[in-house]
Order: sequence, then C-alpha cells, then structure tokens
Amino acid sequence: MSDTQEPLDNEEYEEICGEEVDRIVESLDRLIEGVQSENVKHLLEEAASNIYFLVYEEETNGECVSDDDLEAAA
Repeated sequence: MSDTQEPLDNEEYEEICGEEVDRIVESLDRLIEGVQSENVKHLLEEAASNIYFLVYEEETNGECVSDDDLEAAA
C-alpha cells in the first residue's frame, strides 16, 4: 500500500452532508471543552477543522461564508 494520499483516477468520492459535518464539529467542540491535555485538545481541534473543510473548503476558496461557518471552523 502506498504512503502517498494522491487520489486514483478511478476513485469515487463520498458526498458528505453539511448537516452531518456541522453536527460532528459541534460534538467535537463540546468534547474539546472537557479535555485538559493540550496535546489531545490540539488533535481534536485539528480533526474538527479537517472535517469542517471536507464540506466548506470550496466556499472558503472564493465564495461567501457566513460568520457562523467561520466560528464553527475555529
């Protein structure tokens, strides 16, 4: 198995619902609030950002994004 993460030409991508992403990011934010370890907190924040950008990356690359969307990514 290759260590690179380049997509294959025939690889299909899953459609991800924005509502699901919002729900997951919200859950991670609640979890982050209860974490004391800065290392774990950092990893959870990074995961939340990565999940958020699965859906909202295109919007932040040229389209308007609401303040609520930006706060959710933080």
